[in-house]
Amino acid sequence: MRAEFAASLTFSSVRLTGTKSGCGGGGCGACTVMVSRYQPATKTFTHYSANACLLPLCQLHGAAVTTVEGIGSSKTRIHPVQERIAKAHGSQCGFCTPGMVMSTYALLRNKPQPTMEDITQALAGNLCRCTGYRPIVDGCRTFCQEANCCQANGDGNCCRNGDGNPDTPEENSSASNFKDFLPLDPTQELIFPPELILMAETANPETLTFYGERTTWVSPTSLEELVQLKAKHPKAPLVMGNTNIGPDIKFKGVLHPLIISPSRVKELFEVSETAQGVWVGAGCSLSELRSLLEKLVPQFPEEKTELFRALNQQLGNLGNQQIRNVATLGGNIVSAYPNSDLNPVLAVGNCKVSVISSGRREVPLNQDFFMGFGKTILNPEEIVVSVFIPFTRKGEFVRAFRQAPRKEASFATVSTGMRVFFSEGSRVVQDVSLYYGGMGPTTVSATKTCAAIIAKPWDDETLSKAYDILLDELALPPSAPGGKVEFRRSLTLSLLFKFHLEVLQKLRETNVIKDEVPEKISPLPREIQPGLQEFQAVSKDQSAQDPVGRPIMHRSAVGHATGEAVYCDDIPKTDGELFLGLVTSSRAHAKITAVDVSQALQLPGVVDVITAQDIPGKKFRPMTGQKEELMAETEVFGFFCFVVSPQVSCIGQIICAVVADTRAHAKRGVAAVKISYEDLPDPIFTIEDAIEKSSYYEPRRMIERGNVTEAFEKVDQIYEGEMRIGGQEHFYMEPQSMVVVPVGEEMEFDVYISTQWPSLMQEAVAETLGISSNRVTCHVKRLGGAFGGKVTKTSHLASITSVAALKTNRAVRCVLERGDDMLITGARHPVTARYKVGFMKDGRIVAADMEYYSNAGNTIDESTLVVEKILMHMDNVYNIPNLRGRGAACRTNLPSNTAFRGFGVPQGLMVVENMINDVAVVLGRPADEIREINMYRGPSVTHYKLEFSPDNFLRCWDECKLKCDYSARRKAVDQFNKQSRWKKRGMSIIPIKYGVAFAESFLNQAAALVHIYKDGSVLVTHGGTEMGQGIHTKMQQVASRELRIPTSKIYISETGTNTVPNTCPSAASFGTDANGMAVKNACEILYQRLEPMRKKDPNGSWESWVSAAFYEKISLSATGYFRGEDLYMDWEKMEGRPGAYFTFGVCCCEVELDCLTGDYRTLRTDIVVDIGRSVNPSVDIGQIEGAFMQGLGLFTLEELKFSPSGLLYTRGPSQYKIPAICDVPLRFNVYLLKDSDNPHAIYSSKGIGEPVVFLGSAAFFAIKDAVAAARSDSGLVGPFTLSSPATPERACLACNSQFTQKIPTSKPGSFKPWALDI
Repeated sequence: MRAEFAASLTFSSVRLTGTKSGCGGGGCGACTVMVSRYQPATKTFTHYSANACLLPLCQLHGAAVTTVEGIGSSKTRIHPVQERIAKAHGSQCGFCTPGMVMSTYALLRNKPQPTMEDITQALAGNLCRCTGYRPIVDGCRTFCQEANCCQANGDGNCCRNGDGNPDTPEENSSASNFKDFLPLDPTQELIFPPELILMAETANPETLTFYGERTTWVSPTSLEELVQLKAKHPKAPLVMGNTNIGPDIKFKGVLHPLIISPSRVKELFEVSETAQGVWVGAGCSLSELRSLLEKLVPQFPEEKTELFRALNQQLGNLGNQQIRNVATLGGNIVSAYPNSDLNPVLAVGNCKVSVISSGRREVPLNQDFFMGFGKTILNPEEIVVSVFIPFTRKGEFVRAFRQAPRKEASFATVSTGMRVFFSEGSRVVQDVSLYYGGMGPTTVSATKTCAAIIAKPWDDETLSKAYDILLDELALPPSAPGGKVEFRRSLTLSLLFKFHLEVLQKLRETNVIKDEVPEKISPLPREIQPGLQEFQAVSKDQSAQDPVGRPIMHRSAVGHATGEAVYCDDIPKTDGELFLGLVTSSRAHAKITAVDVSQALQLPGVVDVITAQDIPGKKFRPMTGQKEELMAETEVFGFFCFVVSPQVSCIGQIICAVVADTRAHAKRGVAAVKISYEDLPDPIFTIEDAIEKSSYYEPRRMIERGNVTEAFEKVDQIYEGEMRIGGQEHFYMEPQSMVVVPVGEEMEFDVYISTQWPSLMQEAVAETLGISSNRVTCHVKRLGGAFGGKVTKTSHLASITSVAALKTNRAVRCVLERGDDMLITGARHPVTARYKVGFMKDGRIVAADMEYYSNAGNTIDESTLVVEKILMHMDNVYNIPNLRGRGAACRTNLPSNTAFRGFGVPQGLMVVENMINDVAVVLGRPADEIREINMYRGPSVTHYKLEFSPDNFLRCWDECKLKCDYSARRKAVDQFNKQSRWKKRGMSIIPIKYGVAFAESFLNQAAALVHIYKDGSVLVTHGGTEMGQGIHTKMQQVASRELRIPTSKIYISETGTNTVPNTCPSAASFGTDANGMAVKNACEILYQRLEPMRKKDPNGSWESWVSAAFYEKISLSATGYFRGEDLYMDWEKMEGRPGAYFTFGVCCCEVELDCLTGDYRTLRTDIVVDIGRSVNPSVDIGQIEGAFMQGLGLFTLEELKFSPSGLLYTRGPSQYKIPAICDVPLRFNVYLLKDSDNPHAIYSSKGIGEPVVFLGSAAFFAIKDAVAAARSDSGLVGPFTLSSPATPERACLACNSQFTQKIPTSKPGSFKPWALDI
């Protein structure tokens, strides 16, 4: 058992690196592969997608595993799935793309002509942080055979190409190219390996035993043998799908000396029908169960399949396709998770399990079966063989409901199964059963509530009494694990109310009652419609060879889709290479009294422990004038480290590191390091704590224009409010990754690293090792996403890794696991703001005073710069004559927060837009009117005295309102809300003015190096790093235009400090602006040098001119340089020019909200952005869509949760939810403003990477609009507080329905909360 999981095998043994590891727990889909098996009994093949990170290799005996490399390659022939995702611009950083490809491929192997529902289900378990999913869906949509789509299966004549649609304006084009697709031919797919068929048909099954370093794996072939094994080893777990045991082993360090895999015991997969119902083998996967139920439902009368349909509904939302394909029915039951989706439904349906040990027995699935967290009534040696699912009776209704933080691929907050039985023709309840998940340590039955309903008529009066009983029966203490106590208690009532409405509807349909039934609550809409991407086509006069302004495919898109694109951890392991694991603090505010590394050093494979004492150079990194320690200062004596500077200031602070020969050994070594602490008093976690104790980083900033104090005395009205914005994890798909290689002479090191700033890494390694920078070469091929998170923290990790490489004189690799990455590297700054606004009755805002406080964490990082950026953007697009802003970065005992896409601007603008909304509510006027009244118009001056023209912004505003048909849809929303009590729609339109470039002027410079080789090929190197934003693609376009050659002749290999020195970070939306000018400069020099050759041979070719130049001894290499503009901000004078120009944008969102659960769906999003003349519209539109979805996550979904002791709970995709495909607006339209020019950037373009993140707040304000409509029905008017993100919990509680009103609120301070309110 050399490697534990299939994902590690593809990397370590067979050198197939296309399968990526993004989370290690089956939550992101980056490692998706297809597993195929042969069924000898039926002589058929099964194909299914699965997460390689959870697939035990031992489980795959006899199976064929297909990775992304197996279906197509650029060296041979790419597969239609790979081609279509690439051509649809469905990859940016590309790290998730192989998983997307394989999920789609596995679907097509089973269903070559899928529906859109099939596609969204198949992709529900695949996360993407870059694209916003729309182009991925568009690429996959081309496989659909649907009546309203003409893209089907490679038909080039598609209306969405702009060719066949007479309504498409000439100046606009589609961002995607749907022409000339390779046809999908199922007959040409890979065959199942004949040797595996032969093995399956001829081999006599025999027990398989695999021996690992610490674990033995046994796979029996008969039920009898399985029973004997379990009797002999009752504590040994049974592993089938490994979706429960696998994560425990990986993340909790659980060790099982013996694992039993009954996957070849045929009795566990048998299905049999009886007159009373169906017995389903406990080993059947959840996907197989779903298929079985779908097949059975139409075979029986509707009244008999109520339970089947309820189970099927729940199965559609349980986990994701990859999980359902391997997780088993039996495993799901005996895992006894408290928030199980299936167990409440199985319990209300009177299901039972057949178990075997020394004998057989049948055990009902009821309240006695589930005994506690992960515990059932079964004995340790008992094995669940099958599960009985009964038919329902006439007059019996079964429903399943759930609410989860994300609509799909998310554990439920509360799940429930509900059943009621009536005698024929009666509304009097004969029997009722209510089971809930998420309301205690296990699945619970509301028996008292049921007793109060039985023998009573099913009506409002009966249910009204039942709610009060249910509330008492399912009480949760305010400090209950999982938190959300008020919300969970509210859900128990509102889900029962939903059941009440559905039962009334059924009684009405069957003519049992004649009463007028309240509104039917239909599910939220979910069908994703094709969107529009409009941009200005290039001039007809532009050369056909000139690619600038055209929607060119990302230069690595095919490599992403085939898995050939190389990322840092794909670099082959060198001989003797070691792996580094980090030992971090488990206390937030403490002294370290001792560090014992003796046990770690005695473990197999552990080579050494790296401490601060091993650092020969600087033991800290300078950050904005302050020093940040790389590791806790320690001194080693023998096997112990005795602390010299013994203090830690957050959980996750790096103390030391362990180097070992493998990842597994390094991880084991880290766990073996023992640290003793002495807690220090009064840790600071929240902004409120920091304010109370004046815990700030300096400098604090203030800016003011006009006289705010005097203005407040002259206004008609004053309103004061507060806004809280939570933090956000970067969740780049590729974790922090690096390899440091000692070259072997003169202290030279090669650093292969995933970073936005190679020169900073070079400098950090050199200073840490005490050597000069010319001995350190930093190489960056590409990044699997970054978003600001691969700059400062990455330099710390690189420094520590380089010390290990120096000390051991061996290559050292450091790749953080997702949980460690999230714990150590920080996030977007949470911000709390208070504002006071003075305004006139006509809506004019005359004065505003704002105070911003950010939670910076335990070190300064770039936190004071983030505060400055917030203050510089606090006006947004509004001309407020008297405006004051104050900002402070709070020092706390949480992990240090850092740069994140937008750099504070999304948080800052959220406050001013919320303030505008409050003014509108106070005045009783539409928010868009108040926005328009206060906008900059004509020649304008910002609050820091910068002159600018808002004309293009105003054009964006008007065009967005026109494109989205704002007025008519606003009326339609209001009409919908009048007719609907429990579902509301909301709509908002939000603007942005974003300053592009660095206020720190020296960071705006760039350089490039361009070589022309004798064969005419061109190699371009520049200072920007490719992280999905398409900078290399754009640089190719720039070089192509300037040299007048096709892009096929131009190659960009990597970003290296040995070719372009002293680079600046790829950040601030300025990468293309700066590096594009540098590349342009170098190419202009070279083109000019070739001028004599062209004059001498005007009819010659590019190759002939280059060759002639070489023989004429003309240099074919040039350095280009761009100095950048002189930007600055003078905080003493409160004036400056901190940006080169503004990017403008406007977004309109419409949402539909379920007021009973807080779930919502974005029905439509329209975005108009002024990005000047786009260098590459497809890349820029991709950036816009991806930024919007990241903003939507920030403002409506993503929550960082910390324990009362400062431990980050949310350390992976199972706890932390970024937007998935289910969160994409059902109609997503992007329009680039036409006829816009920008003299401050290359080819009149504008930076676009960051600005649109804030426009995700349009969804927040649409939700708030819908909540306001719900509150109005309850008689509540006026401004109200809704903190960001507007999660289902916050939205539901803010609606203040009759059910939330029933929930008693616990007094703050009277209990210890499960999680801090950060």
